[in-house]
Amino acid sequence: MELHQLRCFVAAAEELHFGRAAQRLQMMPSALGRHIKLLEEDLGVRLFARTTRAVSLTEDGATLLREGRALLGRAEAIEDGFRRRLRKPQARRFRIGAIDSAAAGLLPPLLRDLRTAHPDVTVQLLEEKTIRLLPKLLSGALDLAFVRPPERPDRRIEFVPLFRETAVVALSHTHALARCKQIVLPDIADQPLIVPERRSRPHSHDLTTKLFDEAGLTPRIQEIADEKQTIVNMVAARLGVAIVPRWTARMAIPGVRFVPLRLKRGSAAGRLPLAAAWLKGSRDPVRDQVMAVLEARLKSYAREA
Repeated sequence: MELHQLRCFVAAAEELHFGRAAQRLQMMPSALGRHIKLLEEDLGVRLFARTTRAVSLTEDGATLLREGRALLGRAEAIEDGFRRRLRKPQARRFRIGAIDSAAAGLLPPLLRDLRTAHPDVTVQLLEEKTIRLLPKLLSGALDLAFVRPPERPDRRIEFVPLFRETAVVALSHTHALARCKQIVLPDIADQPLIVPERRSRPHSHDLTTKLFDEAGLTPRIQEIADEKQTIVNMVAARLGVAIVPRWTARMAIPGVRFVPLRLKRGSAAGRLPLAAAWLKGSRDPVRDQVMAVLEARLKSYAREA
């Protein structure tokens, strides 16, 4: 039994006139009759009682009319559902890149607030270093990135300064200074330091050297590592101490304590800049929505940095 045959039967059963049914379906009466005959042969029953004056339904025909209407209604509902899906614009994934500290500290509350304001926005997040995120903006692989603004910014990229992240000292939980409420740089002047490799993380590397220069001290750099998580794990292994952004504490690596670093009044050396970046001249309504949420809550986010 085919749906088209069933539609022909239902039309004829409702009209009880093959000519009017054929006109309703915009087909020839002979073609309509042929489809109904094939349906009767498939089912092995007579559906209509025909006389020279009238057409009426048999008992089997009345049963098929009732069940056929339900079946056609279900088929039409399925068709309508797929048509609506095709007409509905497909949700676009908005691609955000972020350095590790921003991914740990800024993105969770920002995405929470974005979902409240715009629940239809789907975000795909990539965590990487600034030097790897910026080329992805230029290639179109990312729509927005949260990065450290480079010393020589690419003119093809728009950078919007957001705020500066606070530096803290990461120590093994067994370290003699781990229970301090605050640390000053002379406290760790003789400690082995773990710093990032400058080529891949210039801001984080220079954070340590600039702080020591400002204090008139020489840093005792013992280990160099590329990833922030590796650095903190090395701290946990008691290989040294590290000066890191406060949001690094959200990585929650066992065996490490993060102690605030007290600086000279007015010092900016212990603060790491964070900026939003995107391809200059590009237009994106979803990016505008994200940035509007960010700007509305910026002071709140900055207090936690």
